[in-house]
Amino acid sequence: MKLPNYSELSLATHGGRSAWGVFGEDDSLGLMNLITPEITLAAAQLVRSGEVVPLNAPLDLFDPPMFSRSPLTHTVIQLRGGKGLDDLYDGLNPQASSQWDSLGHVAYRDDAFYNGATLDDVLTGKRNTIDYWARRGIATRGVLLDLQASAETPYDPGSPHVFTIDDLERARLAAGVEYEVGDIIVLHTGFLDWYRSLSPSGREEVSTREGLHACGIAHTEQVAEYLWNAHAVAVVSDNPSLEVWPMDLSEPSYPFGMLHQILIAQFGMGIGELWELGGLARACARAERWEFFLTSAPLNASKGIASPANALAIL
Repeated sequence: MKLPNYSELSLATHGGRSAWGVFGEDDSLGLMNLITPEITLAAAQLVRSGEVVPLNAPLDLFDPPMFSRSPLTHTVIQLRGGKGLDDLYDGLNPQASSQWDSLGHVAYRDDAFYNGATLDDVLTGKRNTIDYWARRGIATRGVLLDLQASAETPYDPGSPHVFTIDDLERARLAAGVEYEVGDIIVLHTGFLDWYRSLSPSGREEVSTREGLHACGIAHTEQVAEYLWNAHAVAVVSDNPSLEVWPMDLSEPSYPFGMLHQILIAQFGMGIGELWELGGLARACARAERWEFFLTSAPLNASKGIASPANALAIL
């Protein structure tokens, strides 16, 4: 399918451009529609060594969870006097570690989710929930942009350091890749390694919206245009919000002060955050290849808004 460029998309009612209707009026998959059997087969041909790199941080790595999300409690249940075991996960917030945001995660405006879905459509599972992706599965080409390795000067991942289009392009050129329809763009910022270096009190401080500062892509129309024109199905990162944090939720900055409103709600683009990418960056550097087969199996959760990533890169 030939997609229009950003400048060819319809103007959205409150700013930016809209891909509503590109895949049909009732679509709830968004750009994941681009992953055809042919795209998956081509991506599978990228496997050379067979090295498998899991992209999932531990469920309990972020302690306490960021954005004041609920903490996970894990209980092992002994059965038949210890001859069998079950376990119970209480308070599992699927966005508390490596995650996918579904197309129902963020609206463009009140009662205006991706492709014109209403809040009620999302809450009842009629549109845009994570199970739409889960029933299809995700298997496509991943391309790693190692923003940390390609940076002109060192930066602090725990600061509001902004990655511009120039930074993204520098990393892409360093990787020697061209974007292809159906890609997942993977951004390594070094945030998870930085987080692991924090003391317990430091982790407590960054667990709130007010205390957190984090590097991320610029929330501008130019970055939105760049990502759309790449014709990627999703963009994922190892930082907590993909975009630089804090976001700008003021009305004068709408809708680009929170780029989720455009990427998710107008483009139908998947967003993944807090993915475990340090090992992938090292594996790609060893292999001198920054493209790979990427698979992910989101939770098949009826009416679900998000999911653990359950992602693998295969080199």
